[in-house]
Amino acid sequence: MAAKTGVRTSVRIVVAGDRGTGKSSLIAAAATESFPDSVPAVLPPTHLPADFYADGVPLTIIDSSSSTDNKSKLYEELKRADAVLLTYACDQPMTLGRLTSYWLNELRQLEVKAPVILVGCKLDLRDEHQQVSMEDIVAPIMKQFREIETCIECSAATLLQVPEVFYYAQRAVLHPTAPLFDLERQSLKPRCKNALRRIFTLCDRDMDGALSDEELNEFQVKCFNAPLQPAEIVGVKRIVQENLPSGVNDRGLTLPGFLFLHALFIEKGRLETTWAVLRKFGYDDDLNLSGDYLPVPSKQAPDQSMELSNEALDFLRGVFQLLDTDNDGALRPIELEELFSTAPESPWDEPPYKDSAEKTALGNLTLNGFLSRWALMTILDPPRSLANLIYIGYGGDPAKALHVTRRRLVDRKKQRTERNVFQCFVFGPKKAGKSALLNTLIRRPFSKNYSSTTEDGYVMTMLESAQGGQKTLILREIPEDGVQKFLSHEECLAGCDVAVFVYDSSNEDSWNRSRELLVEVARKGEVSGFGVPCIVIAAKDDLDTSPLAVQDSVRVCQGLGIEAPIPASSKSGDSSNVFNKILSAAEHPHANIPETERGRNRKRYHKLFNRSLIFVSVGAAVGVIGLAAFRAYAARKNTSN
Repeated sequence: MAAKTGVRTSVRIVVAGDRGTGKSSLIAAAATESFPDSVPAVLPPTHLPADFYADGVPLTIIDSSSSTDNKSKLYEELKRADAVLLTYACDQPMTLGRLTSYWLNELRQLEVKAPVILVGCKLDLRDEHQQVSMEDIVAPIMKQFREIETCIECSAATLLQVPEVFYYAQRAVLHPTAPLFDLERQSLKPRCKNALRRIFTLCDRDMDGALSDEELNEFQVKCFNAPLQPAEIVGVKRIVQENLPSGVNDRGLTLPGFLFLHALFIEKGRLETTWAVLRKFGYDDDLNLSGDYLPVPSKQAPDQSMELSNEALDFLRGVFQLLDTDNDGALRPIELEELFSTAPESPWDEPPYKDSAEKTALGNLTLNGFLSRWALMTILDPPRSLANLIYIGYGGDPAKALHVTRRRLVDRKKQRTERNVFQCFVFGPKKAGKSALLNTLIRRPFSKNYSSTTEDGYVMTMLESAQGGQKTLILREIPEDGVQKFLSHEECLAGCDVAVFVYDSSNEDSWNRSRELLVEVARKGEVSGFGVPCIVIAAKDDLDTSPLAVQDSVRVCQGLGIEAPIPASSKSGDSSNVFNKILSAAEHPHANIPETERGRNRKRYHKLFNRSLIFVSVGAAVGVIGLAAFRAYAARKNTSN
């Protein structure tokens, strides 16, 4: 079990295996430090105190029954386990075979993610004449089942290596090998390298590419609360230089040398050293920054969103200029790779970020596209945005890197907005031209090839606002087949600044479907209280338009109280007028909100209801005053008599 800080407060170990392999005897021997004369078939949960091992974390050991009647309980315990011990009997080779034919496959089927320790029990009963090479037997099994952390054999009868069994299980949880080291390649894993690279960069205060003796000592004190003696520093450098000449130069320990040292610690079984360093710099077991290092402000309402602060944006502009070594105003893929070399991985290699921003003809990312991607990540995943800011070197106060916007509902009442990032949802039937519109926003060439969209797609860019400054416009395409699922969520429109409805102006059926979507969204806004400005776009304006579609679209928009459809042609390539109108609608959140007949009737009803309440209140007040006057009159009359 891990506390919110990511520091383990206890470790839960489940012991499983075939009947008669020594599970209960092993647990009892560890707890009592003696071999029990008899043990029950299944022991109750056994606790080893915090001071049992040096790490100071208590253990809870769960025994299990091999009976098929107790399978569901065993499965439940295995899913809750921090580590699993699978036992076999050293005097019964068949039980070792059962680990691969049954138990390990069973754990995979249950999707148990905990590390596994293979434990050979009853070592004292193995035939002395039977020559067994543990490495020869276990190596193929560990190669097939990577979840196995290690294998150890023991004897509860002689107490041989019994404490070590649970020590290795605890260590597999507190200091796991899998996130750090690739045993097959005998090298640090990429995420581990990136984390250590970031730590090296933070410790290299003079940024000369090497840790001086003074910087090494500061690092040592920060991580282990004790400085290195001069002779120890000399010794560390000598070991590195003997094995990796490039690991040391005249300025100190280089990054390759720093990485080599940690690989050496792990190879020698000192994983706790590398984990102590990683945790001191805020990393959790998955080599992400833990939540305590990510003070993300919380939204109070669903119609609020998150944006980067001006300080964070200035930092990102500076980073862009620093990486743009050829001063061409764009970052090449290799330069982006360098940017995220201190992050667990690039956050932009997968949708919705990949291919969502403006690039040059050579495929390089412009400053506009660079900042737009950060804006999208901040809206969709604020913790990830903040974490990556920190990974790439943001040195400001993390608590002030992001800020929560005012509620959209308040913006509509005040008839103005302070937002700098606007999210617009794009609806429309298939083949209406939605994707082509999105591509036009980021200057992607028009393509005649049609492919149906099945997932939400995003594009974004920065536009000059008529009110001054630059604003980020995010377009999110909602596929037609996904509209009903989207609208089934009560707060689906809470994060929307403008709803855009696209139809093929040459196709009457396309308009009819778009009209249905427009009315559905308008009604959803009225019912949920998250009504949004709506814009209709008559796409494919370069084709012969359908007169009926044009006439009806104008009539419908007029009836809903929104602007007439905007003609557009993605093929012509110039849709700046369309995007400026979308931006303008977002900046005027009170205008262009459609009102359906049902909505008008509801509004009239509320007005009548409120008015009747006023009349009732006034009548009640008059009645109260009259009653009071009558009582006063009666009192005076009684007094006079």
